[in-house]
Amino acid sequence: MSSLQFNAVLLDISTQLSAKELEDLTFLYKDIIGKRQRNDVKTGVQLFQLLIERGKLGADNTKFLSDSLIHINRHDLSNKLNNFESQRESTDEQPDDDEKAKLDVATEVIVEHLGRSWRKLGRRLGLNDVKLDSISRRHPTELEETTRELLKEWRKSQGAEARTAQLIQALRACTLNLTADKVEDRLASP
Repeated sequence: MSSLQFNAVLLDISTQLSAKELEDLTFLYKDIIGKRQRNDVKTGVQLFQLLIERGKLGADNTKFLSDSLIHINRHDLSNKLNNFESQRESTDEQPDDDEKAKLDVATEVIVEHLGRSWRKLGRRLGLNDVKLDSISRRHPTELEETTRELLKEWRKSQGAEARTAQLIQALRACTLNLTADKVEDRLASP
């Protein structure tokens, strides 16, 4: 999905927000956007632009806004945003079936063995700190789920270019050789 399609969804949501709902959303985001800018927000589009600038909203990062829409009892708009996200994921380019199967195996091994080094691996794989913080907030106490989400985000960012060799190389660069060896062993076994 293109940024044009994402912006079209945001525009559609903006036009369906009442003045009271927009006020409620800006109140929810008061710590994020600041008082002065909060007073300047007159449309949903302006609010969404501020969220995008602060890394809280993007085509691949809609959960924050989706949850907020649920808080103001606009489940219909939250569903619209979630439908965009799932539609975007289903149309993204994917590696071929063989590589996809290898990535699934590698993901399971890494989830089982990575532990607290997930941020280090995420940085090595090229994910920025905003994305890593978002992953951490979604799964603050479950390392395995955090690692799974990290690898999901990495695969999404790489699209058809995602390769198990990249994962193994990143693990070794982080001196996580035991985990890299376990991935290679699992891939070599039938």
